[in-house]
Amino acid sequence: MTALGLLIAVQVATGLGDTGYRVDRPIAAPARRPDFADEFAGPQVDLRRWKFDRSRNATGWFNHEAQYYGPDNARISDGALVIEARREPATQPDANGQAYTSAKLVSRRAMGRGFYEIRARLPCARGTWPAIWMLPATGTWPAMGEIDIMEMVGWDANVVHATLHSEAYNHVRGTQRGADIRVPTACTAWHRYQLDWRRDAILIGVDDRAYMRIANDRPGGAAAWPFTRPFQLILNLAIGGDWGGAKGIDDAALPQRLSIDYVRYWRAPSGLHRLRRDRRGR
Repeated sequence: MTALGLLIAVQVATGLGDTGYRVDRPIAAPARRPDFADEFAGPQVDLRRWKFDRSRNATGWFNHEAQYYGPDNARISDGALVIEARREPATQPDANGQAYTSAKLVSRRAMGRGFYEIRARLPCARGTWPAIWMLPATGTWPAMGEIDIMEMVGWDANVVHATLHSEAYNHVRGTQRGADIRVPTACTAWHRYQLDWRRDAILIGVDDRAYMRIANDRPGGAAAWPFTRPFQLILNLAIGGDWGGAKGIDDAALPQRLSIDYVRYWRAPSGLHRLRRDRRGR
């Protein structure tokens, strides 16, 4: 869910992330207690863990998206976070004439290398654009870096994308690095979207199978690999936009929901312990 306009022709023809970094290999969450987790078991969104991003409601969101983001579109239901996008005029003081409403949550905690698992069920209506992704708290895109754990557009339902963006490798230059995979039940069943963020590589997968691997092996320093500091986790459901709305918005299909069963994060081991794990062939 990048901060600049998307290259529609490239995306429609080839997919945002299908750029030669596809793999098929096992990944798995550590067999220990997560260092951060939200099981969404309470009566409402835990504002100690999450904040609502409303920062661009008045000026308009990136990628020409059509939604207003507010807290009224997020709730806890049956032990899951539900982000609901609706066809309704935004009348809040910070609105800018948006005809749709939704929600965007950002983790208050910034997290770095390690393993992430988000169990989710996606919306599939034309015009929806759900995303599970990460940005650092400060910086200018794309130099700041971006990790897209899961993106999907409703007009291409059940195809999920994983992408990394940096100053040297991003879609504006046509150099973005990523992959995509078909998940036939993405909109009807729960799936575990996973990120294994290592010092030397980033892997992204679904249900314990990595389908993308990008190595930290390119020259350019931070321009090629800005993934050296903590990032915040973002959960949102956009409507329309350059990519999500490339084939219009199906108003009759709204409301639509992005449901999150849980978010879990295991911090990467550090120092000698991590070195020993790497030598064992992790």
